[in-house]
Amino acid sequence: MFAEEEAHALYPLMLTVNGTVHDVEIDPRRSLLDLVRETLGLKGPKKGCDHGQCGACTMIVNGRRINSCLSLAVTHEGDTVVTVEGLSEGGELHPLQQAFIDKDAFQCGFCTPGQLCSAAALVDEIREGLPSVVTGEVGVAMTNEEIRERMSGNLCRCGAYNNIVEAIRTVSGDER
Repeated sequence: MFAEEEAHALYPLMLTVNGTVHDVEIDPRRSLLDLVRETLGLKGPKKGCDHGQCGACTMIVNGRRINSCLSLAVTHEGDTVVTVEGLSEGGELHPLQQAFIDKDAFQCGFCTPGQLCSAAALVDEIREGLPSVVTGEVGVAMTNEEIRERMSGNLCRCGAYNNIVEAIRTVSGDER
């Protein structure tokens, strides 16, 4: 009986989501995705596969992208989380959001929030010179191969990949 009661204990959690501090009590088994969608009411991040394989749930946590469906919310005490809703500032679309519109980088739109968060983190990674499997070294160029490698964790069932790459190139200032 004691173990059963302990399993349902709620744990305090403080984190910042899209610039707003949230103090909540949560079940320790709850994913970050479920916390953001169900408790905080942000419907941008999507629950696609719920196994970390599609990337629809991608969020940026402390500057790095993660699959939020695989991350327990309790592990994010004090963290800063950005969802697709937090990419825009002051009512203005993030340059990537505008580029996705301009380059028609989505069709059904289901994967788009995760694609946008992943792309925003990708641009920052490249600006910081962080290597990937493709480059294997510091001093990264924004090539199609580099973009495709870094976006490989985000699936698009509609096949808008070429336009997604174009949109990312547009924001990086390296349109070809």
